[in-house]
Amino acid sequence: MRRIALILVVPWLLALAAVPAARADDAPPALPAPDRAAIRAVIGAQIDAFRHDDGVRAFGYASPGIRAQFGNAAAFLDMVRRGYAPVYRPRAYVFGPLTRTDGQIVQHVVLTGPDGVAEEALYFMEHEKDGTWRIDGCMLTAPAAVGA
Repeated sequence: MRRIALILVVPWLLALAAVPAARADDAPPALPAPDRAAIRAVIGAQIDAFRHDDGVRAFGYASPGIRAQFGNAAAFLDMVRRGYAPVYRPRAYVFGPLTRTDGQIVQHVVLTGPDGVAEEALYFMEHEKDGTWRIDGCMLTAPAAVGA
């Protein structure tokens, strides 16, 4: 069901597997408050667009690479609807920390899906030349343990 999404995730998984457990790159990124707020606003706005089945608006928050991969808003919305239920129809969501993986900013978000099960979404963010932030991929995982 998440076959299409694997195209986005496999390169990240391979990169993460090759990374030693402790890296300076994994330190929280030092981003100004406006950038942190903009990242959260983009993710929140995309989730709101999904909740309203507004594929065009949701697709607009994706990075140019993601938009090129899916080609159009309908294909993108269909992929999210079929493979990312917690992102498509979350009951609730809470922003977690920002991290950096292989130089890319990652926003952690814990989502409670329509089935009531919590999953952690790792939103890979891309800072565009015009200063905006766009979502460059999303990977669902089990939520990190509290205190781990």
